[in-house]
Amino acid sequence: MEGGCLAFTTASAHPSPTRFFNSNDKSIPTCTLYCYSQSQGRSKPLSVGASNKGFFIRNQSVSSNYTAPSRMPKLEELDINNALLRQRIVFLGSQVTDELADLVISQLLFLGAEDEKKDIKLFINSPGGSVTAGLGMYDAMKACKPDVSTINMGLAASMGAFLLATGAKGKRLCMPNARVMIHQPMGPARGTIPEMTIQLKELGYLKVRLEKILSRVTGQPREQIAADTVLDNFMNAWESKEYGLVDEVINDGKLELVAPIVDATPPPKTKLWHLWKAEGGKDKRRNFPSEEKLLQNGNGVGSGIGEEKGLEQEKVTT
Repeated sequence: MEGGCLAFTTASAHPSPTRFFNSNDKSIPTCTLYCYSQSQGRSKPLSVGASNKGFFIRNQSVSSNYTAPSRMPKLEELDINNALLRQRIVFLGSQVTDELADLVISQLLFLGAEDEKKDIKLFINSPGGSVTAGLGMYDAMKACKPDVSTINMGLAASMGAFLLATGAKGKRLCMPNARVMIHQPMGPARGTIPEMTIQLKELGYLKVRLEKILSRVTGQPREQIAADTVLDNFMNAWESKEYGLVDEVINDGKLELVAPIVDATPPPKTKLWHLWKAEGGKDKRRNFPSEEKLLQNGNGVGSGIGEEKGLEQEKVTT
């Protein structure tokens, strides 16, 4: 059929092909005109008729050979998320919330069902957020049959670092200038004492759960994970690779531009920090050294003349 046009009309129970605006002009391209009619009885199906004759509609000839002009979509018509999904890319670029987790989970499940052999790329630039939402995304990553490759661009902190580390083994990547931060889960405790006890118990469960998963994916002992996440623990790309959070650092070959830091060792912790970690309750904390003893041992901050004068005045007054 060279040309075609649909026309709909309501007719009697015995339909016949219907033709509108007949024309005897032979220059009009031949096309097929379809029409349908619905019978008056509810139990009877629709019927279809056809006519192979030329026709006019509002004094204009109709042909199905018309091709719409091609054009690029305007900027306001371009959906970045859909464009990335066509490349099997999921972008996590904000705080981990329940709403964002629902979107990312749906995208992961869709791409996993679309093709079970092609990898899914999860780009991460997130300061972290909800632990339960992040665990839901982690479960979705494991539910997908294709491998989910994780790439750190910018910052992967807290739950962002957790999702980065739980990507497919051997496919966890980090940009050379990206940062990684791990720490303990945190949350407010509100309400009555029994209510706060329940919240603290749940927070302790999540802490142990995250430590076990990170221990499995990094190869670090769980005790080491617990000790390293007492405070915010920042790492560069090469430190995170050595720790086991990522597998490779993306390098463009120009080593002089993305060389690792010469001295990347963290600053030493003060003795006061180790005393706070010591167990023993109130009796242990009563034996904390005074500020005067810390200054004498060289553990104080700075050693200016003003500090020495202040120390002498303190000795006189005491």
